[in-house]
Amino acid sequence: MSTHAKRERLLLADLLETTGPEAPTLCEGWTTRDLAAHVVVRERRPDAAGGMLVKQLASRLERVMAEFTAKPYEELIQLIRTGPPRFSPFSLKQVDELSNIVEFYVHTEDVRRAQPEWTPRELDPVFQDALWSRLERSARLMGRGVPTGLVLRRPDGQTVVAHRGAPVVTVTGEPSELVLFAYGRQSAAKVELDGDENAIAKLRETKQLGI
Repeated sequence: MSTHAKRERLLLADLLETTGPEAPTLCEGWTTRDLAAHVVVRERRPDAAGGMLVKQLASRLERVMAEFTAKPYEELIQLIRTGPPRFSPFSLKQVDELSNIVEFYVHTEDVRRAQPEWTPRELDPVFQDALWSRLERSARLMGRGVPTGLVLRRPDGQTVVAHRGAPVVTVTGEPSELVLFAYGRQSAAKVELDGDENAIAKLRETKQLGI
């Protein structure tokens, strides 16, 4: 596993263990147990995980999620810590690097920011750049359903266009916060929105920006 992905994986596992199985998360309707089961199913049951994207597989995913949610919470945490089995595509370093940095960062914040009196993490510049790189690659896909033009901007002025259109809303923040915003955690992301007031209101009402 890559350094960043491994670190975020272990941070998530530790946090899930500390908060316990019934703590709230930013994922609507999910407790920490549900989130833990989701992470394990995504890595270990590709036959069901496709239901996250393919409607025809949704019922299978629901059944498998129920199966894993019923497992002992400590077992789920251990499965997260040990990582995917060899047959999983996520066991490949390149896939892990591409897919899991954002996945584990976002879910760690899903747990952290749902708890009272949470405080922002201090993230090193290299990790911020890694998150920005992934955001650059996925921004247009994630912004395809946005009802306004959307530009994501780092404090240093670097930008990426998530959706072309008018009027334009510019969202400014550190890459880590922009990632959370783009993944539908608008209310929890520490960002600034600039643009037409009606366009900003529409954007805030968009529950999910693409994925």
